[in-house]
Amino acid sequence: MPVKLRLSRKGRKKAPFYHIVVADARSPRDGKFIEKIGTYNPMTKPATIEIDRNAAYDWLTKGAQPTDTVKAILRFKGVYYRKHLMRGVKKGAMTVEQADTMWQTWIDAKEASIAARRANTMAELESFRKMVSGEAKVKAVVADAATKEAAQAFMETSDEVSAAAEEVVNDAVEEVAVVADEVVEVAEEPTSETTSGETTEAPAEEATEE
Repeated sequence: MPVKLRLSRKGRKKAPFYHIVVADARSPRDGKFIEKIGTYNPMTKPATIEIDRNAAYDWLTKGAQPTDTVKAILRFKGVYYRKHLMRGVKKGAMTVEQADTMWQTWIDAKEASIAARRANTMAELESFRKMVSGEAKVKAVVADAATKEAAQAFMETSDEVSAAAEEVVNDAVEEVAVVADEVVEVAEEPTSETTSGETTEAPAEEATEE
C-alpha cells in the first residue's frame, strides 16, 4: 500500500489550519488517514508547526513519501537531519549516542531561533499598537556635532548670500533712479527753447499791424 505524508486541511475559509497525517495515497485529501503526526498553522508569524519527529522519521524509514510542503516542514524541523545522521551511524562514522547528541543540539538551537523570531514579532506588534493608540511618543532626532557644524555653515552662507543680493538690488535701484532723472532733464530743455521763441515773435507781429 503506497503511503504518503501530507496535509489535511481544517479551519475555516481564509483561515486555513492543517493536520500533518500519514494516509493512503489513494484516499481523498481530507478523507481517512492512518495516523496524525502533527499540525501546521501558516497564519501565524512565524508559522506554528507541531510535529512528532520520531514518528515522522519512523514513517520515512518505512518508505512513506512526503508531499513537497510536508518535506519542507520535515527539513525545517530536523527530521531529515536525523536521517542524515543515521546514515553516518550505519557507515560507522559515529555512534548512535553521538548522533542523538548532535540532533538534540541542532533542535535546541533551532527552537531558540524560532522563539527569538516570535518574541521579535510580538515586540513589533506591541510597538505598532502603542504608536497607533498614541501611547508611544516619537523620539526627537539628536543631531551630532558634524551635522550641527554643517547646519551652522549653511546658515552663515545663506546670510552672506542674502546680504550680497540685497546690496546688488539697492545698487541697481540707485542706478535706475539716476538714469530716470537724466531723462527728465533732457526732455525739459526743448520745451524751454520753444516757449522763448514764441514770446519773441509776438511783438514783431504787433509792429507789422501798426
